[in-house]
Amino acid sequence: MKRLFLLPVFAGMALSAACGEKIPAPPDVAAPPPDSLKTTTGLSIKVLQKGSGTRNPRTTDRVTVDYTGWTTDGEMFDSSVAKGRPATFAVTEVITGWTEALQRMVEGEKVRVWIPENLAYGGEPGKPAGMLVFEIELIRIE
Repeated sequence: MKRLFLLPVFAGMALSAACGEKIPAPPDVAAPPPDSLKTTTGLSIKVLQKGSGTRNPRTTDRVTVDYTGWTTDGEMFDSSVAKGRPATFAVTEVITGWTEALQRMVEGEKVRVWIPENLAYGGEPGKPAGMLVFEIELIRIE
């Protein structure tokens, strides 16, 4: 079963006015930098802020996160930060790249991840295409 991101605000690949301001893309949005961790699946992760937690989320956990997502051309397509409220969901209720990234994080950690299309939406019509870039801050594991 294909997992989808919980907050699909992808109409026109832009946030609606109700979702807040656009957040500028990071300077390395086009490609993962050499100092990022590259997994065997093709996911790249760069730690932006170390966490204070001691355990990683499991597939049976729920998490609360703040996040922003961009395409590699710098277009923001979704953001809990811009909406002004964190998102809470099960670790397995999101795209495969998110599930993998979340399980490597601890509470308080903030990362930037580059998710290849096959770990994101796989070219599904109406969804962001190509590699996607997210900044994710893991606020809480439930």
